[in-house]
Amino acid sequence: MFLLYIGTGFVARVIRFTIVSNSVKITISISLSISLFGGETLLQEIIQVYFARQDYFHELLLEHLQLSAISILLALIIGLALGILIAEQDKFSIPVLGTINFIYTIPSIALFGILLPVTGLGNTTAIIALTVYALLPMVRNTYAGLTNIDPVILEAGLGMGSTRWQLLWKVKLPLALPVIMAGIRNMVVMVIATCGIASFIGAGGLGVAIFRGITTYQLALTYLGSLMIAAVALLCDILLGIVEKRITMRVTGNVPDRKRKPYYK
Repeated sequence: MFLLYIGTGFVARVIRFTIVSNSVKITISISLSISLFGGETLLQEIIQVYFARQDYFHELLLEHLQLSAISILLALIIGLALGILIAEQDKFSIPVLGTINFIYTIPSIALFGILLPVTGLGNTTAIIALTVYALLPMVRNTYAGLTNIDPVILEAGLGMGSTRWQLLWKVKLPLALPVIMAGIRNMVVMVIATCGIASFIGAGGLGVAIFRGITTYQLALTYLGSLMIAAVALLCDILLGIVEKRITMRVTGNVPDRKRKPYYK
């Protein structure tokens, strides 16, 4: 179990680093391509397009955030529930993790296509695909966090007369929060970034600007949509990173005593 925890944590950090790195690479690539294909003229065009169509881009941004928020909320609820289930009933861990890992290997655009005959075009298909795609980091991190708690702590809780549910809610989940939070951070950034592809199946969001820019060869639209998605993803990653750090500090006790508030009593 300890090796599983280390391995899962390492993979989670690699995934998060890759996601953030890809966002940075996208931003850098866009900046370089702006310099190579048009330079200041294209940059001026991007700025002009944004200020000329602010309402349009704000509407797309709102749609993007709504789609992402619904998918994140669903993945959070389902992922936590599945993670707790397989942590408490270990016999389900292999089939559940195996199924989710298999789904995760399917390219996101292919997953959208697979759902089209069932749910059709539009936001519903996008939300289902994004939710399913976001389950892996949630389920895996929840499972890893709950199954790698020091057995001495659990034995102490049982010795004090805690029931199984009391042990779960007052001991296990609070101690597993740093690992779970890392999964939430990965999942949120991944959903926001992947949501940009949803426009190819008729959903809304900033991907619409990218798609229209590609089909009409309006580079300014493509660049602007990509930059806005990257900016939102990076902002969420930074904010959630701060929250994750604070939770980790509180759980590990690396805060001043006057500020320390234990998660369980």
